[in-house]
Amino acid sequence: MKQAASFRVRKSSFYDKKSDAPFKISRSKLSNFLSCKRCFYLDRVVGLKEPSMPGWALNSTVDELLKKEFDQYRSKQKPHPMMTRHKLDFIPFQHKDLNIWRNSLKGGISYLDKKTNLIIHGGVDDIWFDLKEKKLIVVDYKAQSTSYPVSTQSYLNSEWHLSYKLQMDIYVHILRKMNFNVSDMSYFYVCNGEKTNNKFENKMDFKTTLVPYKVNTSWIERKLTEMKEVLNLDSPPDVVPTCEKCAYLKGGKNFF
Repeated sequence: MKQAASFRVRKSSFYDKKSDAPFKISRSKLSNFLSCKRCFYLDRVVGLKEPSMPGWALNSTVDELLKKEFDQYRSKQKPHPMMTRHKLDFIPFQHKDLNIWRNSLKGGISYLDKKTNLIIHGGVDDIWFDLKEKKLIVVDYKAQSTSYPVSTQSYLNSEWHLSYKLQMDIYVHILRKMNFNVSDMSYFYVCNGEKTNNKFENKMDFKTTLVPYKVNTSWIERKLTEMKEVLNLDSPPDVVPTCEKCAYLKGGKNFF
């Protein structure tokens, strides 16, 4: 097992306020900024490396299978049965760069915010096309397992799902900056692992629920300006009382 490192070594991960080159900020890093400016600064400016975590294997598998499933209808430019069942005049959107847009490590969807000189990017799960409105529909696959039934109200009002909504806001914002006509209405395609079966039998059943969410992108450009101001600070912002990472670092320093 290799020795753990406290700091990043890849120079492109560090922000240098003396550089004129655009600096890349992923959708997840923007979410981190919204959660805690101090931790964001320590990560992007100082280079303090967060502990790594294993991937969400089951979630990734559901994600990959859904993409394969919707791609079958995408290639035919036919509606998925779920769309027909919900009386949605949609088809999966077809574009030559879709596989790039899905992969944030390959660039994902992105644009340069000229005011801040930041490149904002992220990977979308799927995009559908509204045949009536002639607009793109951003879709995010979500896999979970809860004993409670999934409803639009309970799902969107959950404290833990605030980051999901912000994520969707950002994706729509980026695509609009890429000059696409994107609907205000987006969807979470929620796959809930059922716990009601009496045995496993080498399979897990899922119940799918389509959760509509009307995006709000009005906050994004203001937060990008705030982010640039934080990146240009000479020292980290104050500790955020509600941040568990700040609390851990503050408490742990007494033992080193």
